Parts: sequence; structure tokens; C-alpha cells
Amino acid sequence: MIHVAFEAADDGFDMVRTNNSLYSSWVGEAIFETLLTYDYLARPAKLVPKTIEAMPEVSKDGLTYVFHIKKGIFFTPDPVFKDIRRELTAQDYIYSIERVLDPKNRSPQASSFEGKIVGLDAAVAEAKKTGRFRYEAAIAGLSAPDRYTLRIQLNALDQTFLYLLANPTTGAVAREVIEAYGADSGRHPIGTGAYFLKEYVPRSKIVLEANPDYRGYIWDFKSSGEAWDNQLIKDMQGKRMPQIGRVEISIIEEEQPRWLAFESGQLDLGELTGSSVAKALDKNVLQRQYIAQGVKLYRFVGAEITHTIFNFKDPVIGGYTNEKIALRRAIAMAYNLDAEITLVRFGQATKAQSEVPPGVAGYDPKYRSSITYDPALANKLLDFFKYRKGGDGYRTMSDGKPLTLKIFSSASSADQARMEIWKRSLNAIGLRAEFPVSNFADNLKAASECKLMMWGLGGTAGIPDGSDFMESFYGPNAGQGNLGCYASAAFDDAYRKARVLPDGPARQVFYTLMERQLEADTAQVLHLSRFRNWVIRPWVKGFKKHPILHADWEYLDIQKH
Repeated sequence: MIHVAFEAADDGFDMVRTNNSLYSSWVGEAIFETLLTYDYLARPAKLVPKTIEAMPEVSKDGLTYVFHIKKGIFFTPDPVFKDIRRELTAQDYIYSIERVLDPKNRSPQASSFEGKIVGLDAAVAEAKKTGRFRYEAAIAGLSAPDRYTLRIQLNALDQTFLYLLANPTTGAVAREVIEAYGADSGRHPIGTGAYFLKEYVPRSKIVLEANPDYRGYIWDFKSSGEAWDNQLIKDMQGKRMPQIGRVEISIIEEEQPRWLAFESGQLDLGELTGSSVAKALDKNVLQRQYIAQGVKLYRFVGAEITHTIFNFKDPVIGGYTNEKIALRRAIAMAYNLDAEITLVRFGQATKAQSEVPPGVAGYDPKYRSSITYDPALANKLLDFFKYRKGGDGYRTMSDGKPLTLKIFSSASSADQARMEIWKRSLNAIGLRAEFPVSNFADNLKAASECKLMMWGLGGTAGIPDGSDFMESFYGPNAGQGNLGCYASAAFDDAYRKARVLPDGPARQVFYTLMERQLEADTAQVLHLSRFRNWVIRPWVKGFKKHPILHADWEYLDIQKH
């Protein structure tokens, strides 16, 4: 058994409907199996087969993929199956992909498939018109020539397509399970993966147990050349997986209780955040007392960014007029990011220059944001657009109406420290702000309905490609991953053109256009990328954090201790 903690709650485990929640994906990866996955040790990330016999057969024109699914893979037993062992088939993947595009599911990943599969867009258009997606209807680009063969035909070449088939959103689900549980499917995740959901107390506790019907595999990964990998191979080579029979996940939003839980041995591994960095590290090296305990440190830069989103439907800060852009620009220029990196992140972060972070295709290390920290210029900008100060020192709207910002956050100490920085930053330019507090899951739900004026959150790579981040601002994805409900014809045009190009200079032109358009409209306050510091107890074997995979429990072992 292994004990771990999440710093925020999930929003259910229907992977099609979850609003890009890292914590939902973390669990979903362990339950639902995709056609492809990633080599556990390879860096950069490398695709490998998951439920298929080998990598797909690809036609000469690169438009047709054929997948041969392994026989004898079974879903976790559930009453829906009426005591019959339910085998995974090609049709299950067709259904799972179609669910992503079904308009009623409002999947944040729907735009990723837009225009890609022959005949699928027409089926979506019909569903929008009739109010019902016809799952029984044939789609030319999605077919199963036999029970274990899946054939997918694309409209055009697409370098990211296979990555989408390694994302838990396209993990196989059984149609009868979804239809039986309906809107409650997120509480009844039934997959073919290494684990199944044993216990679920929303916002408190998640318990996974090893799937008794899981076929298993032998731990046999190759070193990437790092000394860390060589030790993992020594510890794990040849073991039949999974070795861990039970995963207990506690939701501990506060940093200090999480660290105390690790220090006292209640957690077997954990990530250092906030003040725990200073307690555990000395110049980014573990302090002697933890080394003496056998604790190990795994440190890397996450393929992620943090940002504060603006709600473009909000009457105060939304809209595309110069006046509203000026307000958002001033807010962005006023935020003291250095203070956050020093006081909240304890130096374990670096300023983000672009929406696409290091570690994924589309990142340009030479790119620099045109929006910089400059409170003096922010004040001049607000003065120019007639956001005048009243007798209390706070500004009003240009028409004299009250102006109050609302920045939503959680009750965590880190979030509250960030809100203090926001308060001081906004006071410096004469903007009054309120800071409503709620939990992450409720904020995520409200943001997906375009109800939060401003909200700070992180974005983590679901695929090793920048399109995963850019789709968060794609207009048709408003309310479905595009939590700021931003819509720009120029951005959308560049996004569509970039999607069909391979990674390289030609595609990078459109990525630069998208970055500059986000800055021109000030669609967000871009913050930082974090250094991730994981501490691991000596009895945990096989741990290496992957840039894309999250549910690493099936690759680990726990020694008796």
C-alpha cells in the first residue's frame, strides 16, 4: 500500500467531462487505458503501445492508422455487466472518441479533434442540430473491420494525433456503463487499467485497489543514461506489475499539513511546496537530516505554466475595446511576480515568457513577452483611459461607475499569500479588489460556466505539444477548457493553421502570432513555470516523475518497512 496526497480536489472521473483537472487525470490514468502510452523512463517523452499489439500501421500518405488491440483485456467487474466478463474491443475506442465530440458532454478536449477524422465533424454538426449524437451511425474515418482492429482515417496529416490517443480523455469506456450511470459516471469509473476505484469521499479521500482482472506486465524499461535511471533498473527490472495493491490518496489543500504528513511518515512520497522547500532543502539539496533518513530528492522543471485568467464575458474587465484592454493590461503590468517567486514559491520557479512552457514542442526559448512589470506605466495607462481616482484613492470606471475587481482563490496558505501580493500590487495602481475564497473544484465549475471575473490556476501538459496549452484560448472551446471565454478571430485562425503543420519553423510562426495576440488582447496575466521537487521515502522503489504521465503507482514498488 502507498499513501500520497493531492493539494486540490478532483472534479470527478468521467475523463471526457472533467474540466482539465490534473487530479482527475491523475486518477483516471490508473483506471482507463488508452491505445498508447509513454515509455516510463525515456526523455523526451516517447510513445509506446498500451492496449495494442504494436505501434499502429500507417498508410504511405500518413492519413490512415490501423491499431490491433490485444485480446483478453477485460473491464473491471461491475453489476452493469451482469456477471459476464466484459472484454475490451475496438468498438469501445470508437465510442470513447465519439463521446469526446458529443456536444452534450462539452468536453474541453473536443477542439483537439476538430477537423481531424473523416466524417466526424459532420456527425457533430448533426448532433448540434438534432440534440442527439447518433453513436450507432457509421463514420467513415472511425471503423472496426473486426472485433480487435481499429481503423482511423484523417482528413490531413497531423503530428499530434497519436498524442491524443495517449491522453486519458480517450481511455476506453464501455457504452453500457456510461448509459447505466449517466451523469453520475464520474463517480463510477469502470476501465481496464491497473486499478479500480474502491472508495471515494469527494474532496477528502480516494482509494484505488489493484484490478484483479488486469493482465499485468514485466517492468522492463531502458535507461535514458541518467544515474537515477540506472538505480531504478537495479531496483525494479523483471518485476511483475503492479506491485502496489492499494493506493490511498488524501486531499490536503494546505501546504503545512501535507509536509507534516510526509515528515511523520504518513505519506510515502510528496512534492515540496511553499515553506516546506525551505525546511527540506539547502541550496536545492536535501538537508542532512533527511539524507540520513534515506529520503531521496527528484527535481525537474515542470512542463507547465501558471496564470491568472480574465473572464471576457464579465461586464467590468471583459470585452475587446481599447478601454477594457487597457484595464487588463494595467492589471497585468502591476502584478509583482518576483514577490510571488520569492515569498510564495521560495525561489522554486522561473518567470514564464510564453503560454507554451519548456519541455513541449512549440516552446521558443528566445521568445519574450511584451508585457512587463511596470506599475508606473500601468498608472499612466489607467489615467489615459480615464479610470479616475476618487477621494478614497481608488479608481472608478471611465463613466464614473464603481470599479471593483474580484480575484477568486482557495483557502490554502499559498493562495492567500498570492492574494496579499495581488492586493499590494493593485493598491499601487489604485484598483480596489475583493478576494472570494472557495475550493478548487467549485472554482473550476464556476469558471467553466464563465462566472469568475479573475482566477489564478496552473496548466500542465497533457500531451508533449504546445497545442495542448493554446487550445485553452481557442474560441469554440469557450466554457470547455477555455475558462476565460476568450474569442479572437485572429488567434483562432492561427490556431487552426498551426494544428495541421509539423513542429518546426513554419508552425512556430503561427505560435508566435498566437502569443502576440494573447498579449495584444491581454487575455491573461502570465506568471511562472515551477521547479518540481519530489521527496521519496527509501522504501519506495521505481519513482521517476514523468513530464506527461501522472499516475505512476503502477510502475512502483513498496518494500516492507
